[in-house]
Amino acid sequence: MSIPERNPNISTCFHVHLVSDSTGETLVGMMKASTAQFRNATALEHLHTLVRSDSQMERTLQAIENKPGVVLYTLVDPEKRKSLETFCSARHIPCVSILDTTLAMMGRYLGVTTTAEVGAQRTLDDAYYNRIAALDFAMAHDDGQQMDGLVDAEIVLLGVSRTSKTPTSIYLANRGYKTGNIPLVPVGIEGIVLPPIIDELKEPLVIGLVASPDRIVEIRENRLKGLSATGRSGYTDQDLVRNELRDAKRLFSRRGFPVIDVSRRSIEETAAQIMNLFKVHRPEQAARKHR
Repeated sequence: MSIPERNPNISTCFHVHLVSDSTGETLVGMMKASTAQFRNATALEHLHTLVRSDSQMERTLQAIENKPGVVLYTLVDPEKRKSLETFCSARHIPCVSILDTTLAMMGRYLGVTTTAEVGAQRTLDDAYYNRIAALDFAMAHDDGQQMDGLVDAEIVLLGVSRTSKTPTSIYLANRGYKTGNIPLVPVGIEGIVLPPIIDELKEPLVIGLVASPDRIVEIRENRLKGLSATGRSGYTDQDLVRNELRDAKRLFSRRGFPVIDVSRRSIEETAAQIMNLFKVHRPEQAARKHR
């Protein structure tokens, strides 16, 4: 099927239908990664999940016909796949199964066929329950809560306010890492002082998060605007923020903690670097995460 070329300098909105017999998370991730490469294109996402019955498929096909665009799908059932592909082909709608090429390659390499099991990656196995436990742990030990429990953590994140400690902890927990985080707050003339619990942590990998002063001030100002808060000028004062970060960096250096600058990193990129550090510092534990 030939697709007309577009002027790359003209902004374009287009519909993307994501059709899955499971949760659709794989499709969403693929769609976001793909559309990010086209700066002048805006994808209007239509997510159709748990498409397993004929009636669900009919509703999905009707939605595609009402707002045609691009269709990405992950469907196991051969009849559902054929129904979707035939429908799209008749209407000249691009339709792609995003896993077929990868599954075919892996099948050839392993010399076996796939299980054709819907949502196979979400089997309720030990890894699944470990992720749930890690999420519970991250929520219970967020922002300096229940510090005594951090002795059971695998990763502990330190950083001044607005260095993405909480979202990074949650992301890591979703990957199965028991993660807690502690905010570093200046205390009078002493500046930033680590809580005593840090000296008791023998097993967890402790990592310091930092960012540029401009970035921290920007995020804090937006935070205050969102809360309609006033009267906390020191919280967003450029010089004071610079001092906070300087003290935090010195502290991390004295303790030998790995440091990650999150200024220009997404949560996923920060977490990926942390997981790489974990592999180096705790290779046996890291290996168990991926069995």
